[in-house]
Amino acid sequence: FGVYEIPLFFFFFFFFFPPPPPPRRSTLRAFATGHTGTASAAANVCVDVLGRVLLEVLARRAELGASLLRPGEGLLAGQSGLGHAALSFAKSTAGKGFRGVQGAAARAGAGGKVLGEINDETEEQMRMRTSIGVARAAANFNDLEVVAEYTKRLEGNFLKEIDAGYPRGHDTEQLRMCIKGLGGVVESFSNASERAIERLVSTMLPRVRQIVNEAVGNEGGSAIPAASFMGSPVLSGATSTVSSTRLDYDLDDRAFELAQLSEGYVGRMCSSLDELIEPLGAHFLPKLSDALLIGILGGVSTRLEAAIRKSKFTPLGAISLDSDVRYLMNFAKDRLDSPELKSNVTLCKACLPLARLNQISLLLNVDDLEDVLDLISVSKRKGNWDLKLDDAKTLLSLRVDFEGSKVNDLLQMDDE
Repeated sequence: FGVYEIPLFFFFFFFFFPPPPPPRRSTLRAFATGHTGTASAAANVCVDVLGRVLLEVLARRAELGASLLRPGEGLLAGQSGLGHAALSFAKSTAGKGFRGVQGAAARAGAGGKVLGEINDETEEQMRMRTSIGVARAAANFNDLEVVAEYTKRLEGNFLKEIDAGYPRGHDTEQLRMCIKGLGGVVESFSNASERAIERLVSTMLPRVRQIVNEAVGNEGGSAIPAASFMGSPVLSGATSTVSSTRLDYDLDDRAFELAQLSEGYVGRMCSSLDELIEPLGAHFLPKLSDALLIGILGGVSTRLEAAIRKSKFTPLGAISLDSDVRYLMNFAKDRLDSPELKSNVTLCKACLPLARLNQISLLLNVDDLEDVLDLISVSKRKGNWDLKLDDAKTLLSLRVDFEGSKVNDLLQMDDE
């Protein structure tokens, strides 16, 4: 585990195995007495403290961490760069010593003189302090997973104590059931961790949609400012303009050749996603980093599908779409830690919007309408098809070389 989980380890160690004063007994000392009633009572206290008190505290800290990481308003850069919360935290000397996000959240709106004092520190010092804030906020999410893991180990150790030191009998089985209550605690922390990541993804999705819109050329994404410090124009006196090419798959031979020679919109989009996710990926546990990326990919894929439905496709444009979808999937696999997510099949099962995007690419790349029914039939047998017939009709109608009436007739026959 990372450096931010070490304090939690000591918390667990001293909480469950403190040097017991005469009037008190730790859980381990209760086990050592050999008295099942005493051990059962101690086990119930452990389950209650972990599953109720500690869970509530850590879940609240993760919720505050998600708020502090809101792009553009917190410690992550938004469309206009870093928010005032990030700049205030980076400048605040009091922020160097806090544990958790409560103090940072309280100080986030303070520091009215921050913007006027930014030049007092070097850019590297500002970057470092902001990175520390991101790391501390990320540690609040990690703590939920760490507690789940240590609680699981604790349950196993207590069960071994029972097998080694208690005779078989009704009282021992009752004690065993008390210890197995820790299994529910593990599940509670795991569920809380999943909800925390979902909440973080929700706070980041508005920025993700902006990134996709800028890449495909929607909603005023023709120009974006560039700056020197983590994308923040506040810290840079000069800006530059980067042209954004609109998503277009209505390609003739010349346009297709030019598309192959230049960096497409997907490449620029993935670079912007890297800038958004990388500060968190460096501090998250691998499981949480993967979950965050999968959630972000879902938002990206949903937005791309909406943009694709507004485009027309030539056969060459469909090939270009296939290349773009493969680029996006390779981008994800290169950054996912779990070996189970390294294949296209498992990645699509983990991220259904990305799976739909892949199915759209397959559908639009059929050489002939007669191949559509075979593609859908084979994919359904493999469990790899989620598109409805109405979706298929709409998408196939985007191919400029397919007649709409023939598309409707073909899929109407299959529907019947």
